[in-house]
Amino acid sequence: MFLLSVITVTCFVQCKESKTKKEEKQVVEQETEGVKITGSLIADKPDGILVPEGMVWITGEEFLQGAVLHDTIAMEHEKPAYKVAVNGFFMSTTEVTNNQFAKFVKETKYKTVAERTIDWEDIKKQLPEGAQKPHDSILQPGGLTFKKSKSALSNLYDFSQWWRWTIGANWRHPHGPKSSIQGKGSYPVVQIAYEDAVAYCKWEGSRLPTEAEWELAARGTNKNTIYFWGDNSGNLNTRANTWEGEFPSKNSIVDGYEFRAPVKSYPPNSNGLYDMAGNVWEWTSDWYNTNYYKAINKEVVVLNPKGASKPYTQNNPYAKEKVMKGGSFLCSESYCASYRVSSRMGSSLDSSLEHLGFRTVKDVSMVKR
Repeated sequence: MFLLSVITVTCFVQCKESKTKKEEKQVVEQETEGVKITGSLIADKPDGILVPEGMVWITGEEFLQGAVLHDTIAMEHEKPAYKVAVNGFFMSTTEVTNNQFAKFVKETKYKTVAERTIDWEDIKKQLPEGAQKPHDSILQPGGLTFKKSKSALSNLYDFSQWWRWTIGANWRHPHGPKSSIQGKGSYPVVQIAYEDAVAYCKWEGSRLPTEAEWELAARGTNKNTIYFWGDNSGNLNTRANTWEGEFPSKNSIVDGYEFRAPVKSYPPNSNGLYDMAGNVWEWTSDWYNTNYYKAINKEVVVLNPKGASKPYTQNNPYAKEKVMKGGSFLCSESYCASYRVSSRMGSSLDSSLEHLGFRTVKDVSMVKR
């Protein structure tokens, strides 16, 4: 499964993040150097600024970012939680939809990463020295698609058992060339690489959220709970589109959908945001570094953090990954459970996946008075 390693999908790998003491020291020095708190917090929406269409104001405030203490299944890269203060901002109430992305493509003639010719010289920079180039018949435009297993799997660390490289998969054909988004304009757009999301934001006059902004918005009024609605996972099927049943062989579809669902299919959180858990993962602008949380100076409140200064993924040090949040329709209670607010995973910049999309934000400076 060469291309799986090329795209560096780590979305569902429950990795045990361990490093040598020397490596830990290097990361700490890098991440804590020069951390200072300056400026004042913007909490409320300034007078005279209108709320952009399709967005809501997220009140700025101080909160603990990361896993809550009573989350028994939180992963090491979510710990320990640390104090942050985030300015208020506007966030889109839903993930960007197929209709919205289609309008962008129509106006700009934009071609996504999954639709472009693959550049081997660029790809091999993310691989160990000496990696062999695959046959040209494999190096064709496409994306990663999900494939259910025929029976239960004993090893859920080998994600190549349910992910496959599919030539011809892209945002118009998210599950492969024979699939279509016709009649699915209100579904979240997927098979979107980081570069594609940034290009859309530039066209719209917005940007991707930082991880801190995303988490503040997702928590809403529930600042110390595992899920955006509280700590009860028993009502998960009424709150989010996730995998219910034995992953990845059987989905009971109790929540009404086996794969993606139209946006606004489930109740919003207290901020009026939809799908902040499940449905599709969402890009953020932060570099993914497995040791970032441990490296933060816990003695200060970090104002408007933008994440690690450099990417680092222990199980794939050649990859440059960005943080994605929220989980997807493939998250199950028995496997990744990444519909928890503090959940975070990394995805390489060129990754286009069937369960990864994005939403946008605007800070005060990006909105006309």
